[in-house]
Amino acid sequence: MGLWPWLTGALLLLLLLVQLSRSARFYAKVSLYCALCVSGSTLAAVICLLRHGGRTVENLSIISWFVRTFKYMFGLRFDIKGRQKLEVDHPCVIISNHQSILDMMGLMEALPKRCVQIAKRELLFMGPVGLIMYLGGVFFINRQRSRTAMTVMADVGERMVRENLKVWVYPEGTRNDNGDLLPFKKGAFYLAIQAQVPIIPVVYSSFSSFYDYKTKFFTSGTIRVEVLDAVPTSGLTVADVPKLMDSCHQAMRTTFLRISKTPQENGATAGPGSQPAQ
Repeated sequence: MGLWPWLTGALLLLLLLVQLSRSARFYAKVSLYCALCVSGSTLAAVICLLRHGGRTVENLSIISWFVRTFKYMFGLRFDIKGRQKLEVDHPCVIISNHQSILDMMGLMEALPKRCVQIAKRELLFMGPVGLIMYLGGVFFINRQRSRTAMTVMADVGERMVRENLKVWVYPEGTRNDNGDLLPFKKGAFYLAIQAQVPIIPVVYSSFSSFYDYKTKFFTSGTIRVEVLDAVPTSGLTVADVPKLMDSCHQAMRTTFLRISKTPQENGATAGPGSQPAQ
């Protein structure tokens, strides 16, 4: 008996499980997303190396094109309000909420020109995904070593002004799908004040209407995105960080609860002091 009957039987069994089990559908879609990230990163890396020869922010337009095609595989749509606020011709710090592994699609949908991310150092070692992030100019921070992280942030501040870069940061510091925003960490606000550049908050609605890791739910849906008005930091000092951080958190949280389909008062909501999802 040859191999093909076994492969055909396994494929038919997989298709049956996907039809009958929501968990199977969830893991099948997540696996597809991961496969797209790896294959897309590999192909994009080759194109980036051929076109630009190495690490540069200019590679992000190539990376963005690949990632923006993913949404068609999953029936997702992004409705972005205020996109023009990101298309400024000067450095700034962009902050947004961080919910799941799908955030990369949302990031690339809204990503303006000459904008790079700050990401945890562990992502650098994720094979083709880490390579394409490196080629796109992502700044990697070792969160286990605060002194090293502060040195990197200081370097980022100097480079963003010198090279006219926008820097995208997730101030919650970790993925969070509890129906609210976690308290913000201070790094993005120190960076903006150090460089004396404005902060532009970007808010993504809750993914819970189409994606939920806990209940293994993953279907099609629409993500609403709002770009808020820029918050100036000119003249501010380190002493102003807590007030600046709190005002940005309040504005983003109010917007998040307003544009998210799941109201805060349903049972799935937790407060900003809740533990982040794993």
